[in-house]
Amino acid sequence: MINIQLIPKESLGSIIPMLRILDPNIPEKILFERLDAMKVNNYECVGVYDNNKLIGISGLWFLAKYYVGKHVEPDNVIIHPDYQSQGIGDRLMEWIFEYAKSKGCIASELNCYVSNKRGVKFWERHGYKTIGYHMQKKF
Repeated sequence: MINIQLIPKESLGSIIPMLRILDPNIPEKILFERLDAMKVNNYECVGVYDNNKLIGISGLWFLAKYYVGKHVEPDNVIIHPDYQSQGIGDRLMEWIFEYAKSKGCIASELNCYVSNKRGVKFWERHGYKTIGYHMQKKF
C-alpha cells in the first residue's frame, strides 16, 4: 500500500539513500551535514512509502518572492527506479500541491537540469513552464 506523508525532522536521515541515488558523488557525511543545516532553515520533506519502505521523496521549501508570492519549491524529487512509471510521482505531486495550498501557497517553482530530459517532460506534464535559467557560482 502506497502512503504519502511528511517525514518527521528527527527521521530526516532516512532520506540519505534516496539522495545518493540522485547524486552518488556527494559523500554521505556531506549529505548529513547539509541536511542538518537545512533543518534549521524550515526545510520539510515528504516521503512516499510502500508499506514501511521509503520509495520516494521530495524536499519542500516554502518561500515568498515579490514576483510570484508565497510558493512551494519541490526539491530533490525522486521515486526509486524500481517504482518509476507507475503513477507514484503524479500522486506525490498532487499531495504536494494540496499541502502547499493548505499552507497558503499560490504557486510552485522548481529547478530541473536541462540535461534531465525525462524530468523536464514530467514537470511540463504537471503544468510547469520554463521561465528562466538556474545559475550558480561557487566560492
